[in-house]
Amino acid sequence: MILFGKEPDVTGTLHDRYPRKNGIAAAECLAQIERLVNSPLLQGSEALTKLLRYLARHTLSVPATHLKEYQIATEVLGRQSDFDPQTDSSVRVQVGRLRAKLAEHFGADYCDDPILVGVPKGGYALSFERRVASTEREPAAKAVAHSPTASSAAKTRRMAIFGAGILMCLLAMAGVETYLWRQRTGWPLVEGRENPKLPIGIETFWTPFALDKDAPIVVVSNAAFVGDPKIGMHYYDPYRDSREQVSQHYTGVGEMMGIVKLDRLFNRFEREFRVKRSALFTLDDALNNNLIFLGSPMQNPLLDKVHKTSEFVIQVLPEEKHPWASVVNLHPRNGEQRIYRAEPRLPSQVSEDYAIIALVPGLDPSKRTLILEGISTLGTQAAVDFVCDEGSLEEIMRQLNVKSGAPVPHFEALLLIKVANDVPIATQLIAVHETAR
Repeated sequence: MILFGKEPDVTGTLHDRYPRKNGIAAAECLAQIERLVNSPLLQGSEALTKLLRYLARHTLSVPATHLKEYQIATEVLGRQSDFDPQTDSSVRVQVGRLRAKLAEHFGADYCDDPILVGVPKGGYALSFERRVASTEREPAAKAVAHSPTASSAAKTRRMAIFGAGILMCLLAMAGVETYLWRQRTGWPLVEGRENPKLPIGIETFWTPFALDKDAPIVVVSNAAFVGDPKIGMHYYDPYRDSREQVSQHYTGVGEMMGIVKLDRLFNRFEREFRVKRSALFTLDDALNNNLIFLGSPMQNPLLDKVHKTSEFVIQVLPEEKHPWASVVNLHPRNGEQRIYRAEPRLPSQVSEDYAIIALVPGLDPSKRTLILEGISTLGTQAAVDFVCDEGSLEEIMRQLNVKSGAPVPHFEALLLIKVANDVPIATQLIAVHETAR
């Protein structure tokens, strides 16, 4: 079932009109889709789950028809009839996220799914390919080993391998020299592809954090609460609460989901990071490390002392009639609003949120700080998801006009997040401002 629309009518077509896709029965393809839906790949991402099912149904039922962005936007992502793909990149971003997740899943060592699924670039149809088992290639290898020409062929192969080994040693030496030269000159590593297994967008954005000699510190918001879940909780108010009543045992669900997402990302680099709750974070930590802040400064007070965003800020405005913050655009550009207000509602009924992504210099100019803050904890979660997704990062870098291999400049970006059942289901990039700091 599609949340915002309906799936293509495929009754009587999957097995009758289009019984096979690339030699694979449609039923097998759909079974693989359900296998993916129930795997950790799409856990917690209802939007991508629905998108995958929708693309699968359309690919199998009407393969000759090319899906349009407008169709996906209005039938899957819940966009209105005035949707314009020229100004709204949400479809491309979501499909890019799905493409990256599928590539990550099928490229993992643990994956032994019988059918490989992908989203080839240039369209929105899925590809289905049967996995070739390694045992199917063994008989052919044995036959070659016992052929009359096996001895001479083996000798030729040994010579080729020996020559290739020498060449690899020379290339490795050259690579080390290049690496050391780049380290001395500060030249970005991405151009030479430090890790070709990583998507270029992920490597470009995250290399300064993941490959620094010191593991970055992830600072999680840790607001001061009074009370507990049994008797009720509220933010500490110095005018009516005693410091002895304060509890700092709680943080948001979105921040914790963000930690899990970052952990998966850093595992791809084979690197680690350190985690500190903001209550224990010190200015000494800020001096010598790359930092990643998760959570609004409203729940992370030290963030304002270490770094303040200069383009977008989260504030509770005096004229607000409900206790909910807004995002203030300090330097609106053509077509942008001054104030971005989420619709009034109770915190327990979040349906829309805003989040800020800011890449700014560290207190040490050789370091960087990444700020991922939502008005609510769900906005923070969506911001983390956004910067861990190849398609989303490509959209930011396209707007910043970052060339392949070039470092990402300092910037601040604003996101609009749609929420359903306390889960971010769609994220739209509203604005990107490059900063000169």
